[in-house]
Amino acid sequence: MNKNVGVIGLGAMGLGIARSLLRAGFNVYACDVRAAVLEQFATEGGVACVTPAALAKSCEIVITVVVNAEQTETVLFGESGAVSEMRPGGLIIACATVAPTFAAELGKRLAEHQLLLLDAPISGGATKAAAGEMTMMTSGPAAAYTLAEAVLAAMAGKVYRLGEAHGQGSKVKIINQLLAGVHIAAAAEAMALGLREGVDPDALYDVITHSAGNSWMFENRMPHILNADYTPLSAVDIFVKDLGLVLDTARTSKFPLPLSATAHQMFMQASTAGHGREDDSAVIKIFPGIELPKAKG
Repeated sequence: MNKNVGVIGLGAMGLGIARSLLRAGFNVYACDVRAAVLEQFATEGGVACVTPAALAKSCEIVITVVVNAEQTETVLFGESGAVSEMRPGGLIIACATVAPTFAAELGKRLAEHQLLLLDAPISGGATKAAAGEMTMMTSGPAAAYTLAEAVLAAMAGKVYRLGEAHGQGSKVKIINQLLAGVHIAAAAEAMALGLREGVDPDALYDVITHSAGNSWMFENRMPHILNADYTPLSAVDIFVKDLGLVLDTARTSKFPLPLSATAHQMFMQASTAGHGREDDSAVIKIFPGIELPKAKG
């Protein structure tokens, strides 16, 4: 197999993926809009590329780790997009959370260029990405899996094969995001009530994480609030987008999602209040009459 692999997007997840591939012995070509990130990655042994097209000239497999469908479209088909330089038989592994209909259409468009697609949204956060232990929810043809086998093994701890039809991976991912968004919103609501009632927030966190009311999101996100650290690992606006995709998908079949709709409105309110680029736990800031913890030390 060609050991050259391209990674477009060196954000919290993409950088971890790129580093995991380096550790596995791949020659990793990377592209990002931030020159400083590219320069740093080059010092670690990667190859910095100014455009997706420049990256694609050298790579049989290109992994897109961008935010949404619009960015996926731009890096693949826009000016200096990767598709323009990829050789027939190459593979795109598309990791953004997108509408299932977009993923299905993307597969058809890439096939017109004699390129394969794995619809491959990811989960696990920056820590799992850095360790090469992400969960991937994938779908695509058998030929794509054959070509991607070693790359997927380096990127992920668990790769779910959910069918040959593009869009199946994206459907499972948005259901995961339904739960993730609702759990964050519920965790923030619970912590907000505790603050309102004068409960010590650190004690509340300790009790809940050892009780039946705990969730992975409560345990993972509430320390951000306790430490007053809203540095975005996953931002409020990510859940404005992802819960929007959840609701759009359900709307086509007139399927009711009352909890998802409420959580979406909570993230929308936080974003409108100016917190869109803060960590998603900043959704707690929509609650009135509470005093949030101050930064420790």
